Amino acid sequence: MAKLFIEQAKQYAKTRPSYPQELFEFIASKTPSRDLVWDVGTGSGQAACSLAGIYKNVIGTDTSLEQLEFAPKLPNVRYQLTPPVISMVELEQTVSPQSSVDLVTIAQAMHWFDLPAFYQQVKWVLKKPHGVIAAWCYTVPEVNDSVDSVFNPFYTVDSDPYWEPQRKLVNDKFMTIDFPFEPVEGTDNTGPFKFVAEKMMDLDDYFTYIRSWSAYQTAKAKGVELLRDDVIESFKRAWIKDGQNQKVVKFPVHVKIGKVGNV
Repeated sequence: MAKLFIEQAKQYAKTRPSYPQELFEFIASKTPSRDLVWDVGTGSGQAACSLAGIYKNVIGTDTSLEQLEFAPKLPNVRYQLTPPVISMVELEQTVSPQSSVDLVTIAQAMHWFDLPAFYQQVKWVLKKPHGVIAAWCYTVPEVNDSVDSVFNPFYTVDSDPYWEPQRKLVNDKFMTIDFPFEPVEGTDNTGPFKFVAEKMMDLDDYFTYIRSWSAYQTAKAKGVELLRDDVIESFKRAWIKDGQNQKVVKFPVHVKIGKVGNV
């Protein structure tokens, strides 16, 4: 099982889309100062790297050493392995003191958290009253009508039994997730606000992306191969229909954003 998820970490780092610069510019425009970001569930560092170009310092934390090993090393980014449950004392020791963080970000991870406990930590660590929390998820990729017509039943039927229940929050674009924060300046709600990430992929990249899913790894551990030969052939026919192997794959990104206020 451990080998499966180490392999998943490699695939995840390779195929996970980079988030659009517009997303980070939008978030940064809502933080009055740009000294320190805590990127929670940083994984292989995609968001941390983009944040490092805007903020002075970034702390990226994750519970997976395998994921962190694939994170790019930058001079103003510190990666920190943390346990699944972290105390306030550990938070101060490993992340930052109380009321010292300008921005907390969570990319494609918040649906896994114990939200009441996590929000308590966020409200403790953020600067008041303008410290910002931004959490986002990306939903299923969009290629073209031909490929998407094969992908959609594969995702909603074939893979569905192997996703954790929390995946529904992602499918709902974080619209139903608990988010007890105030709207940031210039908005009248906390979202979700939509952006689009794009990644060039060939068919092998697309299959590697699918194999990076936790649902794929769970199915494989149970002896189920989601990408059966007949499924692969269906994808191949759809993919080559336009004669182009390299395609722009679009990932809709949905961000919830709020400020801590005077809590």
